[in-house]
Amino acid sequence: MKNRWFLLLSAAIVLFSCQSSTQTETIQVDSTAVALEDGVQLIPIQTPKGEFKVWTKRVGDNPTMKVLLLHGGPGMTHEQYANFKDYLPQENIEFIWYDQLGSANSDQPEDSTLWTIERFVDEVEQVRIALGLNKDNFYLYGQSWGGMLGMEYAFKHQDKLKGLIISNMMASLDDYEKYAKEVLGPQMPPAVFAELMEIEKNNDFENPRYMELLGEHHYPQHVLRMPPNEWPEEINRMMGQVNPNVYVYMQGYSEFGITPGASLEGWDVKDQLKNISVPTLVIGGTHDTMDPKHMEWMSTAVQNGRFLLCPNGSHLSQYDDPDHFFPGLIQFIKDVDSGAF
Repeated sequence: MKNRWFLLLSAAIVLFSCQSSTQTETIQVDSTAVALEDGVQLIPIQTPKGEFKVWTKRVGDNPTMKVLLLHGGPGMTHEQYANFKDYLPQENIEFIWYDQLGSANSDQPEDSTLWTIERFVDEVEQVRIALGLNKDNFYLYGQSWGGMLGMEYAFKHQDKLKGLIISNMMASLDDYEKYAKEVLGPQMPPAVFAELMEIEKNNDFENPRYMELLGEHHYPQHVLRMPPNEWPEEINRMMGQVNPNVYVYMQGYSEFGITPGASLEGWDVKDQLKNISVPTLVIGGTHDTMDPKHMEWMSTAVQNGRFLLCPNGSHLSQYDDPDHFFPGLIQFIKDVDSGAF
């Protein structure tokens, strides 16, 4: 169905709105079944609410180039990086798919006190230790929310990093909201944008028109520049597995900023970027939901940065502009490994 994943996400959000955020029931992964797959490692994570397991899968083996992938959302899945297997192994670059706590193959506790940036940073550090990653081999790649998490990890643990990749993410959510409402929104037909803003003003996110309008006028233009019925199956699967308990609590319902009251509201680290000294690649798309000029500036704000613009890309540039995305990513990893950058 043309708008299948939009409807799945909308249904998930509606379901979440009927649930209590204080539930503590945990969905546990079937570790016996998952562990049968080659390269999979279930990593125990210690949290203030006890121990849980998160799922990782290693692809390839290189002692000096290992890339841990942080997915977006929050609450999405590693499947947004499914096509990395078509590019990185051929260049002898090892990478690790990883579902964060609350996502897909990992445990899914429903205690909202776990959904904080600080706890996710601690989780990434525990994953790093379990996987044997260190400053001689550890590249951290984060896209969208994963980019936020990657920046926050670097502020605390950059001495463990060999390289950092921030993809399709700005350093300020207020700046993101301004870009969405002042630049992207007005590119829509005026009546469409006005209706979307009216829905947001009335907090009427269960209105099916919201997702219908976004599905026609926003997602194919700025999230993945393909007709929705041609989107890769792995992206459809990912959207069908979004965990609304995490996504809505941290991000909220809006596609034009962070919903007031969501835990990420007000996040801004522009002034901290100057403290990142590790080699850093910032990736943006011309048609991104995020401002490409802001992302280019980020590459100059860190001490040792490079910017990669995907001219045909949007928020998922690895899919709609792979001809620019992957050569630029691979070159950065190899340049850092060789000492050329």
